[in-house]
Amino acid sequence: MNDEKTTAEIRSRGENRSHTPGSTEFRDFIGSDWGPRPKPRGRTEAADYLAARHAKISARFPGKRLVIPAGTYKTRSNDTTYRFRAHSAFSHMTGLGAEMEPDAVLVLNPVGSGADAGHEATLYFHPQAPRSSEEFYKDSQYGEFWVGARATLAEMSAMTGLRCDSLDNLADALAKDFGEGQVQILVVPQADAAIETQVNAMREAAGLADATAGDVDLLEALSEIRLVKDEWETGELRKAVAATFSGFDNIIASIPAATKHWRGERVIEGAFGQRAREEGNGIGYDTIAAAGNHANTLHFIDNDGPLVPGELILVDAGVEVDSLYTADITRTLPINGKFSETQAEVYQAVLDAANHALQAAAKPGCRFRDVHAAAMEVIAARLEAWGFLPGTAEESLKPEVQWHRRWMPHGTSHHLGIDVHDCAHARREMYMDAELRPGMCFTIEPGLYFRADDLKVPERFRGIGVRIEDDVLVTENGVERISEDIPREIADVEAWMQRIWAQG
Repeated sequence: MNDEKTTAEIRSRGENRSHTPGSTEFRDFIGSDWGPRPKPRGRTEAADYLAARHAKISARFPGKRLVIPAGTYKTRSNDTTYRFRAHSAFSHMTGLGAEMEPDAVLVLNPVGSGADAGHEATLYFHPQAPRSSEEFYKDSQYGEFWVGARATLAEMSAMTGLRCDSLDNLADALAKDFGEGQVQILVVPQADAAIETQVNAMREAAGLADATAGDVDLLEALSEIRLVKDEWETGELRKAVAATFSGFDNIIASIPAATKHWRGERVIEGAFGQRAREEGNGIGYDTIAAAGNHANTLHFIDNDGPLVPGELILVDAGVEVDSLYTADITRTLPINGKFSETQAEVYQAVLDAANHALQAAAKPGCRFRDVHAAAMEVIAARLEAWGFLPGTAEESLKPEVQWHRRWMPHGTSHHLGIDVHDCAHARREMYMDAELRPGMCFTIEPGLYFRADDLKVPERFRGIGVRIEDDVLVTENGVERISEDIPREIADVEAWMQRIWAQG
């Protein structure tokens, strides 16, 4: 066939199985005699922090129109989609978490000039439709009968503190005063393909096709302004850590049952996921539940193996709360509740590295990269003491050598926030090379991984993988481990497990 089918035509094939009535008589009948809708949500706590966030990004792009889409649904299979999660920059700049608001777009429009220059924010979204409309009962994406009552323009404005408008008016808003010598547009790349295509078509028509380089600058800036968290953000991270602690309690409680299941790692994964959905929006990333030698595969998410008493299980998991802020915690647990002598030896080495890194982070003038360097000092020294290195720890720590990294190939830290690897688009000088500042939140997660087939280590070490990960916050007085309450000392971990099991 030569005739190309449009996306809309292909999507309409879903109507082949539809039994929805389409008569005017039915629409009038279903649209009548409804009581009041549920009371709308009140103003969010995040709303009070949005002006400061907008001011930071506004200062970086004077006179530019900034377009920050939420994104849309992504197809999982055929006509089913993944659960919606807004682009992190959109959520940060609107305070909207959970599953709000698919297809919405925040536009920061330049206003004023000189010392008075700034931006006015407008949130464009798909507002509530009347019950008399066909959308009410027929539209599975927006219809109230399908997804519940949506906010009106007034309700969304009250919730966010932002000026709000219908998504139907977005195209005109983007086109206003656009062109050579007039206002220029930057759009967050890869957030919403339709919006990006629309902006690029406008640029091409105006002879500004090379303006896309500024889009990367916008994405970079939106990452960098999240490097230092405000008070509300740190509060959300504390909630996420507390919920994650609860999830680990659930993990420990599930271990006896997991040891009896042929895919016990999935029992562990499910136990954490249950608590994540009960207490938050869900998991912040795919849970790693890696027992035995599986722990030596750094991003093991198959979680399809058994739990064998006498081995360890490494669990890397985090609850994402409704605001989309997530914790990121790793604990390595003895499946039978007690570390063997060799397991404890490896575990203590990793714990010592974590503590040394934390001490380094607390020192004035510490740079982000110094946290990793401190952890590696301990790891290299312990590997030398065990006789695993072909030379000294001092030699290994030289940038051109790095023998010790065979057994710990990943970094020790990453920023944490609305993304588990937050601020990933920031420039190196703002991230790796930056001096730690109050409000920064990041992980400390050293590990040692002795694969079962690693002939460079004695047999007693083979198959043991240990990682310990905590979330820390830089304060005016140093560094706080906000996951302090989650046990990590050997004796404390063993007592924690016995306490949970004793509770039945």
